[in-house]
Amino acid sequence: MSEQRAVDALTASGLEYEITRHGRVGSLAEAAAARGVEPRDIIKTLVVRRAEGQYLFVLVPGDREISWPKLRSFLGVNRLSMPDKDVAQQATGYERGTITPFGSTTAWPVVADLDLSGDPERRISLGAGAHGVAATVNAEAALSRLHAQIADVTDLQTA
Repeated sequence: MSEQRAVDALTASGLEYEITRHGRVGSLAEAAAARGVEPRDIIKTLVVRRAEGQYLFVLVPGDREISWPKLRSFLGVNRLSMPDKDVAQQATGYERGTITPFGSTTAWPVVADLDLSGDPERRISLGAGAHGVAATVNAEAALSRLHAQIADVTDLQTA
C-alpha cells in the first residue's frame, strides 16, 4: 500500500509528523480546513522531467504555481516537462494527487520554493501516498531531511 510506504519513510526519517485522513476534497480551502493548516501550507509535490529517465520533485506552496522560466534558470536547463500520470506513477510509485518525496520508489532530487523556508515554526502538509491522506510536518525539518535545494521557483497564482 502506498500510504504505508509514505508513513514508513516518514517514521524512518525521524521527523515528527501527523497523518490526517479526510477523503477527497473539492478545493484548496477545503483541504486546508480538513488538515488544520492555511492554504499556503498545503504543499503540492510535482514531478518534473529533467531529461530522459531523470526526474525531480518540486515542492510548491498551495497558493503558488511553478514559474517555468525560474525553474529552468535555477536548474541551468532549457527544457523541462511534466510527465503524464502513468509516467509520474512509474517514476515515484505514487498516483498523481498522492505524490510525496517520502517513500518514493526512487529518491529523486527535491527543489523547494523559497517561500517554504525561513520560518522555524511553520507546519506544512504534504500528500502521504493515498487520496485524502496527508502528512503534516515542520517545514524546516522536512526540507532538511529531504536535502531540498531552496530556490525562488514559483509565482503567486493569478486565478
